[in-house]
Amino acid sequence: MRVLPGFLQYPLTIFTGKPISGQGPLSWWTPGFHLAGACSSMLIGTVISTVGLVLSGFWLLLLLPGWAVTLHGMRNLRMMVYHQCAHRNMYRRRRLDAAIGRATSGLLIIQHFGRYSKEHVSDHHAAHHMTLRDPTVQAFLVSLDLHPGMTRRRMWRRVLGKIFSPWFHLNFMVARIRSFWHGSDIREKAIAVTLYGGAATITIVTGTWHILLVAWIVPLFPLFQVSNTLRLCVKHTFPSQDVTVHRGKEYFGSLTNAIFIGEPAPSPDLPTARRLAAWARWTTRMLFVHAPARYLVLTGDTVVHDYHHRYPATPKWANYIFERQLDADRGSPGWPPYHQAWGLVPAVNLVFDSLSVADPEKYDVERLREVSKRELFAAFDD
Repeated sequence: MRVLPGFLQYPLTIFTGKPISGQGPLSWWTPGFHLAGACSSMLIGTVISTVGLVLSGFWLLLLLPGWAVTLHGMRNLRMMVYHQCAHRNMYRRRRLDAAIGRATSGLLIIQHFGRYSKEHVSDHHAAHHMTLRDPTVQAFLVSLDLHPGMTRRRMWRRVLGKIFSPWFHLNFMVARIRSFWHGSDIREKAIAVTLYGGAATITIVTGTWHILLVAWIVPLFPLFQVSNTLRLCVKHTFPSQDVTVHRGKEYFGSLTNAIFIGEPAPSPDLPTARRLAAWARWTTRMLFVHAPARYLVLTGDTVVHDYHHRYPATPKWANYIFERQLDADRGSPGWPPYHQAWGLVPAVNLVFDSLSVADPEKYDVERLREVSKRELFAAFDD
């Protein structure tokens, strides 16, 4: 994509997740910027959807961008801000990070902050990473019902069947509510009851309850859950049966890849007619294939999740794209070389293929109760 004008290179870096040589970090990418961006997206998206509903008719088409912007904010709040708070790494101030985390779980109705923090750090980042104790593995085996030995095609059919299944979304919604409410801090419960109780009361009294349902609840539950499911399918690869050492940086570094978005721009050496057709195809795919994947699924720093697993407590996390590249340029001392997939579908295929040939005994769902006390309903949350 370097053939494109220079002024497009930083936007393309943010879009793809991959800097080009010589690009420095963005000084305005700070924890506060990411938090404000997520909240602003949710507010703006809700306003756009509300305008479409109020004006009705042709204006209902505004629901599509409204839902997209709202969902983008929700996913950034969950996958970046909430995640860093769980590591006590958002502002690196324990009480403030916990307060933001509790507010986020109360707003988004996700697994409550205390439990998520504990399980995420102890079972997902520690020695139990990508074992039966890992919530990510449990979500694959229980929530998505994917197992070693299944073909890639069968896994795709199962996942697509679930994201279009009302029953799956109903179960997912119930699981989220239970994982939020069960054992949550009284302050988290108070936030949720105040927000949703107040919103429900106001909208019922004013006769605008349909706006709450359509503008907020639709992106909060079914759309959020579709994004969650697709994101889960690219988070980590499963170790090969040939691997005998399940510890150390070489092993853990091999279980996470970056997922860059986009594809090469057409060659300027093509004949005119073929070059125009290639640019039309490239533009169409960038807008309607890669942009939705980046904006709605691989939001925020999820494109370089491998960097997070190497340096989960880095204070430079807010400039994730550029910090990963700097580390890669240094050779990532002590770690194996970075790996990446280009595009959401190839990244999913990579994970599905790794699960297909994974050790069926190591990932036997019947052994879950032996190694984990985690309620299976909680495996629905990412």
